[in-house]
Amino acid sequence: MIYIKSKEEIALMKKAGQITKGALQKAIEAVKPGIKTIELDKIAESFIRKCNAIPSFYRYNGFPMHICVSVNDEVVHGIPGNYVIQEGDIVSIDCGACYKGYHGDCADTAFAGTVSEDAKKLVDATRESFFLGMKQAVAGNRVGDISAAIQTFIEGNGYSIVRDLEGHGIGANLHEGPSVPNFGTPGKGPKLMPGMTIAVEPMVNLGKYNVYLDARNDWTFKTLDRSLSAHYENTILITDGEPVILTTL
Repeated sequence: MIYIKSKEEIALMKKAGQITKGALQKAIEAVKPGIKTIELDKIAESFIRKCNAIPSFYRYNGFPMHICVSVNDEVVHGIPGNYVIQEGDIVSIDCGACYKGYHGDCADTAFAGTVSEDAKKLVDATRESFFLGMKQAVAGNRVGDISAAIQTFIEGNGYSIVRDLEGHGIGANLHEGPSVPNFGTPGKGPKLMPGMTIAVEPMVNLGKYNVYLDARNDWTFKTLDRSLSAHYENTILITDGEPVILTTL
């Protein structure tokens, strides 16, 4: 179901978004060779709780940790643990915070030390695709306009868009309607209306788009060909004019 948010709800989502972005930034800044992924989880959790918010992901559908930390060929839903980040790793961090009943959700991909040029270009393209998709997030357009803009740019640059995972509506529920795929057809899908809040999150692979679920934890998605994957996400508000990023400081 798609929910149109009131001014009061949007104000709470802006606060949730600010907290979420702050926690993500703290975790991203801490990425370096030698740090364990569980330490990144603790950094983000501490920031969120100090802001009188709750980590959105903790125990959500049974997820055991407070943020997702996905390394190299892990696409999303990496579970923080004792893995020690290595020189040259790329580290995608997905973070959510709930403030007074409303959620923010954002993600970014960081570099551990010196990474390959292929990795840098992949991450840059992933971020750029988000902003190209966001340009289409205007009232009167449809979800497919966002999806197609992302897909066209990514595939035009020789990368692939993950098709088994997608963005989503967000508000009082971490996941609500509409679904926001990162591939699709312009003019198709639900119409965008002022007051809608959606999480747009391109997941881009250096190789093919095929992914699989790691049977060892039933959470983490990985690239089937073991190629690198990058992730970038923000929560955005559809307005009467330009879209607004809610997960910002």
